[in-house]
Amino acid sequence: MRKIASSLAIFFFGLTFVVNLNAGSLAGVTLPDAAQVGGKPLVLNGLGLRTKLFVKVYVAGLYVEQKSSDPNAITNANTRKQIVMKFLHSASKSQMADAFEEGFSGNAPDASKTMKPDIDRLLASLDSVKPGDEMAFTYVPGAGTTFTLNGKEKLTVINPAFAPVLYSVWLGPKPPNAELKKGLLGQ
Repeated sequence: MRKIASSLAIFFFGLTFVVNLNAGSLAGVTLPDAAQVGGKPLVLNGLGLRTKLFVKVYVAGLYVEQKSSDPNAITNANTRKQIVMKFLHSASKSQMADAFEEGFSGNAPDASKTMKPDIDRLLASLDSVKPGDEMAFTYVPGAGTTFTLNGKEKLTVINPAFAPVLYSVWLGPKPPNAELKKGLLGQ
């Protein structure tokens, strides 16, 4: 009986170790090391923590076809990619919209004018979030950029020029915070 209990304990310890090898963790949030997007596997490029005034707002994971630490290459690549945001703190719809508007104007000021209809549609589709909620922004060439909240599709922007503008919010010269960008780039 002891031998069986001992063997089970070792098995479950080993299983826990294997599960942890297949996931990235930050600030108590665990995201898988891989994702499927449009039937194609993506790898977790990195995890970053969004903070504002010492408040942990969300953990974001960046999934790409091939790992890279070059923000311009990731942003401008016409390949599948996904940002997943797991919220640790509540935010109202207006706080979310303000954060995205700041990101667009700071990282893609020209595009924020020329793509105003698409940006306005995204801002209108945002909702308030609470701890545990998950937002995802997924780009698939030929299909566009899809925004989901807790697995429910909220919006798809078909314009392929929208994806680089959106991903610049996190990977551009003025990200929400430097540590978030570094983490997403796996640095």
